[in-house]
Amino acid sequence: MATERFDEVKQHFLRLHAPAFGSPSAAADPALRPDGNAVAFTGTVFTELTGTGTARVCLAEGGEVHVLTQGDGHQRMPRYSPDGRLLAYLTDAGRVGDFQVVVTDTATRSVVTQPQVPGSVEYLEWSPDGAAVLLGVAGYGADLAGGQGSGTTAEAADEAPAWMPEVLAGPTESGWRSAWVVRLGSAGAAEAAQVSAPSTNVWEASWAGPDAIVCVASAAPGEESWYGADLRRIALLDGSETLLYTSDRQLGLPTSSPSGRRTAVVEAMCSDRQVVAGDLVVLTLDAHDGTRISARRVDTYGVDVTSTGWIDEHTLGVAGLRGMETVVGRHTHDGTSFTENWHSGETVGGRYPEIDFSAGGFAGVLHSYTRFPELVVLEGAEMHTIASLRHPGADYLTEVAGTVETVTWSAPDGLRVQGLLCTPGGPGPYPLVVHLHGGPVWSFRNSWSLTFPYTPLLVSQGYAVLHPNPRGSSGRGQPFAEAVFGDMGGADMHDILSGVDALVDRGLADPDRIGVMGGSYGGFMSAWLITQDQRFAAAVPMAPVTDWISQHHTSNIPDFDRLVLRDDPRSFTGRYVERSPLRFADRVRTPTLQTAGALDRCTPPGQALEFHRALEECGVESSVVIYPQEGHGVRSFPALIDQCARILTWFARHIPATPRDNADATSHDHHHSTGVAPFRSIP
Repeated sequence: MATERFDEVKQHFLRLHAPAFGSPSAAADPALRPDGNAVAFTGTVFTELTGTGTARVCLAEGGEVHVLTQGDGHQRMPRYSPDGRLLAYLTDAGRVGDFQVVVTDTATRSVVTQPQVPGSVEYLEWSPDGAAVLLGVAGYGADLAGGQGSGTTAEAADEAPAWMPEVLAGPTESGWRSAWVVRLGSAGAAEAAQVSAPSTNVWEASWAGPDAIVCVASAAPGEESWYGADLRRIALLDGSETLLYTSDRQLGLPTSSPSGRRTAVVEAMCSDRQVVAGDLVVLTLDAHDGTRISARRVDTYGVDVTSTGWIDEHTLGVAGLRGMETVVGRHTHDGTSFTENWHSGETVGGRYPEIDFSAGGFAGVLHSYTRFPELVVLEGAEMHTIASLRHPGADYLTEVAGTVETVTWSAPDGLRVQGLLCTPGGPGPYPLVVHLHGGPVWSFRNSWSLTFPYTPLLVSQGYAVLHPNPRGSSGRGQPFAEAVFGDMGGADMHDILSGVDALVDRGLADPDRIGVMGGSYGGFMSAWLITQDQRFAAAVPMAPVTDWISQHHTSNIPDFDRLVLRDDPRSFTGRYVERSPLRFADRVRTPTLQTAGALDRCTPPGQALEFHRALEECGVESSVVIYPQEGHGVRSFPALIDQCARILTWFARHIPATPRDNADATSHDHHHSTGVAPFRSIP
């Protein structure tokens, strides 16, 4: 990597982050204080461009932001007790990556109790009566989801010798997820006990009254087992389990009313654990014997539900996506309708819309391409800002990041497709980079930096960046999301190509300077597109899948490819071959840069290496970059600086922001089909 380009990108990130060094510059996990006047949250604090920053528990109150925790390690996920007297959070101060719960007194900020459990705590929730805390515990070495960066949780404390081999022979005893309850006693005493059976893997859990929990669970701990998990109720008295609900889709976000009689869960076709957007199902237990269960699907009027929480026994708070809008509302159990309180083209939450309903109100993190994150509460139909994290670095990024607009176009079959287009100042046509999201069931929204650092960086260099939400994306109902299953790389590919055509026709995109990039599913699609269409002059697949057969046999989520391909990997024919970019490497004419993480278990780095070798054999300019300490996506500084510098260099070489003079321009024959078979529709 040229030192000059690396230094240029480093200066860009310093101008963005340095003004906030020592203060929180990002927010997650909002928790509304029971009095409704403040929001606790996880703030990300940088003091230098190293790693991913330090997580600290922070408080937004009266227009100010205060950092509540200091010291070793990270502290995150604050949660208030129902009376507001106690604040619990997680910390890995004892050992990196090994999170344990801490309960503090909000008046004195002193530690009330700090029990230890055998595993890393991933989430916590207070019981309705405030007498206990529910913990979701991942065993040491348990799989992490792709959205968590892949890899595994912290390993056991005793480090093995360097020569010790890694042994893969089915689930490890320590790789399970379990539910624990910490009961608070007098004088700081606390008793922690596992409440789920050793043979039950608990992916998510929530209180169901004071004497039970509801959970999404499976009989095995591997990441692939989540795709077939069901909804269960576990009685704390004897550990007995009751099956509440099963589905041929995926289940997530279980939550119960204070009495435990009513439970909400979201049912959806999903690409990844923790990325759930779909239909709201409410279950009611018979009031007399608690064994008969009725389930009702709630009409949320086109909203894919991504966040829920019971405000009281009869009222469920709901947040989600409708198109690219964030919607917040409520469902009253005794009624028949979903009532919308607020909607906006801006974003509340992180990966998906997320609202904290725990204190009977609505609190979240509001942001957009031009709005730096703010801690907000919803009162009636109005969002009120408690405090903003904005600083001069955010002003810098806003100045160089251009503008964003929603664009729509028609696919070849007439379907209307949505996307977001970011453009620099000045008239077009611009060199265009098509940025494809992962999933496929996910979506771009109007968010700060469009969620990724690449977009404002590319725009600052003179590129337009299109963020399409093709079929398979969330926000438009389950039929739209499911349209990609069994046809991956088919109609969704044409959704993307027709978007490029539309921008060329509008005079916004230069047809000779089109690039494509994306991560995970977007990495697959970036690699796939250049095997099927010759218009792309540069490609950057990140964490890609390029051979579905080897992906199935080396990934930790083999059930995912079965789900999206709807074929048999052992046949070594069909879609596992016909939708693999590797199969069509001899069609590629596009210079291709791939990046991958050595620790990625979802899309192992061998996928990028296979495609790289094939492209080299076919005489295509190719480069592959594997980061030794990264997983599913590059997230840490300075590796992120290096990746961004390489991306800028690649696009500047092949689709420069300033068009080359005709005399200096290389032939564009490689952009268009020349003796290469056109894409054929595969049944």
